[in-house]
Order: sequence, then C-alpha cells, then structure tokens
Amino acid sequence: MRNKYERPARLREQGEGGQGGASRLTTSAMIASLAAPGQRTKPAPFGRALAALAETRPEIVGLTADLGKYTDLHVFAEAHPDRFYQMGMSEQLLMCAAAGMAREGFMPFATTYAVFAARRAYDFICLAIAEEKLNVKIVCALPGLTTGYGPSHQATEDIAIFRGMPDLAIVDPCDALDVEQAVPAIAAHDGPVYMRLLRGNVPLVLDEYDYSFELGRAKLIRDGADALVVSSGFMTMRALEAAKLLEADRVGLAVLHCPTIKPLDEATILGEARRRGRLVVVAENHTVVGGLGEAVAGVLMRSGVSVPFRQVALPDAFLDAGALPTLHTRYGISAEAMAASIKTWL
Repeated sequence: MRNKYERPARLREQGEGGQGGASRLTTSAMIASLAAPGQRTKPAPFGRALAALAETRPEIVGLTADLGKYTDLHVFAEAHPDRFYQMGMSEQLLMCAAAGMAREGFMPFATTYAVFAARRAYDFICLAIAEEKLNVKIVCALPGLTTGYGPSHQATEDIAIFRGMPDLAIVDPCDALDVEQAVPAIAAHDGPVYMRLLRGNVPLVLDEYDYSFELGRAKLIRDGADALVVSSGFMTMRALEAAKLLEADRVGLAVLHCPTIKPLDEATILGEARRRGRLVVVAENHTVVGGLGEAVAGVLMRSGVSVPFRQVALPDAFLDAGALPTLHTRYGISAEAMAASIKTWL
C-alpha cells in the first residue's frame, strides 16, 4: 500500500523561458534529485551510517512515523530489525515513544518529514524531549525546498521554529560525506538534536576539500577576496558551484560552511566577517525569516561588526509546487541565480 504522504505527483512543468507547448515536461516532484547530471552521489548515507554505528552502539534504536523508506531508515531496519519501531502515522506518538526509550537508556533516532516534526510534533518535542534534555536524535527529510509538492511538504520554516527551543542542537548537512560524519557526531552529543536530512542518492562534494564534520564548528571550504558566503545544507554545494561560475568574472568567492546552526560557531564567523573589503552573504535553504541569515546578522550586530550584508534564501511565502530545478531558479537558490545576485551586489 502506498503511504498516504507519498501520493503520486506527476506535474506538468514549463520548459526554459516559461513557455508551454513542445517544451513542457512531465516530472515527479517528490523523487527529483538535488544532484546534477553526472554528479557523484552516494545512496542512503544516513541509513548506512546509522546501521554501521549501531553495530558497536547497542543502545541505538530507530523509530519512524510510517516513513522508513522515505527517510532511509529502512537500511537500519534491514540490518537491525529487532531495534526498529514503526509507529504509524502519528508524529506526536513517535516523539513521546522516543522520549520514553531515552529515559530507559536507549538512544532513539526518530525520523519523519521536517514539516511533520516542526508543525505537528513541536509541543511534544519541546516538553517531552528538549525540556528533559533527553538523548533523542530527530532526523527529518525534505527540509526547505527539497520537494516540489508544495507547502504541505516544504519545510521552509523548520529552523525558525526550532531555533528558539532551548537545549536543542540543529544540524544542516551539505552532502553525503557531511551526513555520514554527522551521524556518529550527533550520537556522541549528550542531548537532543534536530538534523535536516538529505536522503536517497545524495550528492558527494566535500570530499574534494579535505573536509570533516565537527558538531558546533564552521569550516572554511574555499577562500576568496571579494565576497564571503556563509552557508548551510546543500546551499554550500550551490555556493561552491557559484564560486566556479564567478571565477570567469574574476570574482573571488569564499565559502564558509556552517553545518551546525545551533550552537553557532560565532568565533569563526566573526573572524571571517572581519576581514576587510568583502561582502558577506548568507545562503540557506530556508525562509529569510528566523534561519541562519538572521542568526549570523544577530552575531554581527551584537559584536559591532559592520559589513555589507545580503541573503540568498527563500521568500517569506508559501511556495509553488513543481520540479525542483524550476523552483530553485524561480526562488533564487540555484547556483546560477546566486552567482547573478552576488555580481549585482558587488
């Protein structure tokens, strides 16, 4: 039986230039990959990393709200069937069950879609998990604009919702390597974590930059003299692509990857922002309201650092349904759109 959340979506999308007719394509909004044609990917990095970690961590259990296949938790379930719990279509029950297991000494990894955790289960996460500082890891697929199903599935405001929750760490990985390395790191962290999940065939990018994930640390991926992009999630991948595009115009773009939104690595951000003569741009797969952009702006303001500042982010609006490449261009978070915006701001 098909999961009710995974209803079929065959959407008619306009081709280049927004014209109909022969250029119209039929695409699936849900299964579209973030990877460009020919880009290196790794399948199910979260599920594989969790299954491997559980070999030596018997306290790890996996729970999901009828979305094991769509959060890659099915990989863990196949490897450790006696430690997998299917809670059905009840996100509140999922979070309370995870809290109960944590109280008994287990380390639950609870998966669902980001919209369902942020909107439906917020109070249960706050009171049952975060207030009690329980060791629950909440890992959620379809963050921001990673699906074309429209507002019911696009978690464009999840970070804004969770940033104000005390004692909850927030992680937004860039690629397959980031996801793989984040899993043992958040398991080593004593306390609740919310991690945005890239699932399926996830692009592999950061292995080319001698990168390693550290919870609470931002990493300078590449340097540049003209502008600094502070980014999280797959927008770091887009920033790196934009940097290559801007090289043709002799624009040097630095990219500072911030996979941990909370606690934010303020010292590294301030150190890079204080370098004179650079525009500071925050790029995130999230609404302009309440996410990494406003977090960085707050750090700069409280520290008295005055720099030219811009955001590449999603608008404060309910977004359209459609194919991801179309939507990313429409809302300015494609590499090409980011490069064009930065050229305009310099």
